[in-house]
Amino acid sequence: MVDVDRTGRAARPWTGRTDHTKPRKTGFVPETPPTSFADRRLDYVVGALHESEVDADPFVQFRRWFDDASAVHVPGTDEPHAMTLATVLDGQPMTRTVLLKGLDDRGFVWFTNYASQKGRALAAEPRAALTFYWGRLERQVNVVGRVERVTAEESDQYFLSRPVGSRIGAIVSAQSTVIEGRGALEAAADRLAELDPSELSRPQTWGGYRLLPASIEFWQGRPSRLHDRLRYRHDSNGAWVIERLSP
Repeated sequence: MVDVDRTGRAARPWTGRTDHTKPRKTGFVPETPPTSFADRRLDYVVGALHESEVDADPFVQFRRWFDDASAVHVPGTDEPHAMTLATVLDGQPMTRTVLLKGLDDRGFVWFTNYASQKGRALAAEPRAALTFYWGRLERQVNVVGRVERVTAEESDQYFLSRPVGSRIGAIVSAQSTVIEGRGALEAAADRLAELDPSELSRPQTWGGYRLLPASIEFWQGRPSRLHDRLRYRHDSNGAWVIERLSP
């Protein structure tokens, strides 16, 4: 038999509480108020980018802009040759910052561990994108293309040019794998530091990549977000053509 109150509704069972407020949720953390950056604005007024002023060869144009970025570089605050590298692994896009170590008429070169997360991504999908951002000049360069490994000779030559500490770091680091702590890493580095530098050879899992660009876009910030964007791409004959993109 169900008890009813004076209104004819089923009476609430006794819970030992003298009020009808909801029980407090244990471990409840109030939601953090959202942070707005809507008022962070900068009008870009440093320069402009006109078709009549750029070189027909995107690599020549890149070197010009790289030299400009190097001229205003402040040591300890930024690195003109730093670039964001975007890859895809198992459908998941990933980015990280790496350093440009070479440039020729074929493409852009950097070095890393082939067994790292980005190395595995490039083995599965050998295409990538690069972005150089030079804030002092309000410029960026975006590069898209196919990626290949450089020759073993190129990797060896660069590896031997590195400081001894950097060579040791490349040898002891199984990049992107989980480790228990920093202690074992430093201990392994200390053991290698006792060797003669001539004994520090390049690991077979470490070397260079070259991105062969299909397109290179030069971006110059302009007032009112009406930025200049000039993109170089290959036409059907393999020649570079320049196109202006809407901002």
